[in-house]
Amino acid sequence: MTNTPLLDVHLHRKAFGDRLILQNVHLQVREGEVVTLVGASGCGKSTLLRIVAGLEADHDGDVRLDGRRLSGLTRDVRFIFQEPGLFPWPTVAQTIAFDLGDVGQADARVSRLLDEVGLAGLGKALPKQLSGGQQQRVAIARGLFTQPRVLLLDEPFSAVDAFTRMKLQDLLLRVARAHGITLLMVTPDIAEAVYLSDRVLVLQSDPGTVRAEVPVTLDRPRRRDDDAAPAFTSQVRQALQAAHAF
Repeated sequence: MTNTPLLDVHLHRKAFGDRLILQNVHLQVREGEVVTLVGASGCGKSTLLRIVAGLEADHDGDVRLDGRRLSGLTRDVRFIFQEPGLFPWPTVAQTIAFDLGDVGQADARVSRLLDEVGLAGLGKALPKQLSGGQQQRVAIARGLFTQPRVLLLDEPFSAVDAFTRMKLQDLLLRVARAHGITLLMVTPDIAEAVYLSDRVLVLQSDPGTVRAEVPVTLDRPRRRDDDAAPAFTSQVRQALQAAHAF
């Protein structure tokens, strides 16, 4: 991981009608880094991700990837939403290789990704035949298929049970490291933010802006019983309180 930012966001202003959502947000993420955004509901976290992804074009600001200004969607940046968002009719393999059309399901990368996300042998299954956790694994594999440099995740594990959530957290860290992918995500869970992240950015509301940054210097690979983790959790909680998140 270098000190030069891979992702560099300078957002001066984003509004929906008369409501100012984000203002003066400067965000940098280094290559290979895991950065998480936390803050009160409505502070603009998801909107910020959508801007980085190229899904929100109406804003005053600049998003650069490795020094190149981004405009619109790019294969270098992929988005994993809160819900898997799988179409009901394509198979798992077709869903993962959606960018390539019908021929994509035969691509060798599909079987490799199925193995990586723990879904070997399920390429011909339909989404309705999968559990919620399995569907989110498909969404992760789909996000990885184009070999993006940055993966954006908006509360990706909020719809699954606690045990599945822990498995998916570990899966995400494992595949991101294996593929050399940078992660920028949103979560409402302070413990999850600390467990996954190299840095946690705390946003305040009205308008949304970065209020504080908490570096998380826990060893990698992460351990859920790390005695040092509660101290970082406390720092994030105090920063959220200072930002009037609760």
